[in-house]
Amino acid sequence: MSEPRPSESTTRRLPVLEKTPDSPPPLLPEGSGRFWSARRVPAAVVALLLLAAAGVLLYDVVAVRAHRPAMHWRRALARQLAERPLDDTWVLAGAGLVAALGLWLIVLAVTPGLRGVLPMRRPHPDVRAGLRREAAVLVLRDRAMDVSGVRAVRVRMRRRKADVRALAHFRDLDDVHADLDTVLDEAVRGLGLTRPPALSVRVRRPGRKG
Repeated sequence: MSEPRPSESTTRRLPVLEKTPDSPPPLLPEGSGRFWSARRVPAAVVALLLLAAAGVLLYDVVAVRAHRPAMHWRRALARQLAERPLDDTWVLAGAGLVAALGLWLIVLAVTPGLRGVLPMRRPHPDVRAGLRREAAVLVLRDRAMDVSGVRAVRVRMRRRKADVRALAHFRDLDDVHADLDTVLDEAVRGLGLTRPPALSVRVRRPGRKG
């Protein structure tokens, strides 16, 4: 018996794509800008405090309008404010506390707050990109560990500066330092950040045990 011949459909070769995939579009020169935090917890706390204070004050005003005595706390507060001079210690302390609270709320309102997200350059005008600080630390640490002679690496990423501390267990320290500078400079440029952090690289030998 002759073996069955494979059908034409099974022997047909798949077409080969000759066109190489398009390269990613170049990044735009402008960056994404800082990312703003919603700050839901401070906003919720302030809203609840204001709501409670306004409710208690409104209830007391309505009670006075209904020919009932005012609450004890409001009468005591009015008496203290009338009797205590402006240079009294408690008056100054209360005023300082209120001023500090107001300044804190103003700072929260005018600052972005999301320090853990590093702005990146935009691939498109309608796209905003950001990189988590922890992800940038992992990239730099992995690239540094690929350098020959590096035993351990500790990376601390800030907004304007990246501190890299490496331990070298063989090779000359100057050679390891030069390789780390080259590799990490390329890694920082590859992150695509709007403001690439300045590198601070230090290499030392591990300490002796005992």
